[in-house]
Amino acid sequence: MRQNPSFTLADIAEIRRVIDGNPWATIVSAAPDGLVASHYVVLLDEDRDDLTIVGHVGRPDDLIHGMGERELLVMFQGPHGYISPGWYGGAQAVPTWNYTAVHLAGIPEILNADENLAVLDRLVDRFEGRMPEPRRMWERPNDEAFVNRMAAGTVGFRLTPTRVVAKRKLSQNKPAETIETVIEALSEQGPYANAALAAEMRRAQDARTGVQL
Repeated sequence: MRQNPSFTLADIAEIRRVIDGNPWATIVSAAPDGLVASHYVVLLDEDRDDLTIVGHVGRPDDLIHGMGERELLVMFQGPHGYISPGWYGGAQAVPTWNYTAVHLAGIPEILNADENLAVLDRLVDRFEGRMPEPRRMWERPNDEAFVNRMAAGTVGFRLTPTRVVAKRKLSQNKPAETIETVIEALSEQGPYANAALAAEMRRAQDARTGVQL
């Protein structure tokens, strides 16, 4: 991802927020016969306060990616959407796309069986916990044999990135009044209404103007 000083996202806390809020990641590596990509849920390592992430891949994706031997690129995508030139008023403009993205690269560490189980358990709790009647990993009708059999089909990993590129392109290069117009347009009804992107733009704009988040 090409970086642009106007759109650089360097705040670790904000990058962590983007990852935590958008855990469905794309994992890319350079295999001997070409690039390969997979898609998995990835979480921040709860024992660290940096950008270390944990997750798993299903077998044989670990072999396809050379897990633990080759560099991985893990990509997270935040709210994104179309921006109409009509929202810029009478100024010369072309359509664009606003977005937030985080790229983490590094060689992952392979988790042992117990560590992998802990990550899988945390994944289930993270998402199943929102259900009215959660089905936890270790609760019936599951039993220990079933859980262990399912876990054996996965390979857990921990990645502490050696390269980080994070970008927040949210109209920061436009005048404040234009940004407000875009936020308003995204918040209203219409073919490109996008409440999540409007909220992300509001957060970025408030941070620039010193409003307490």
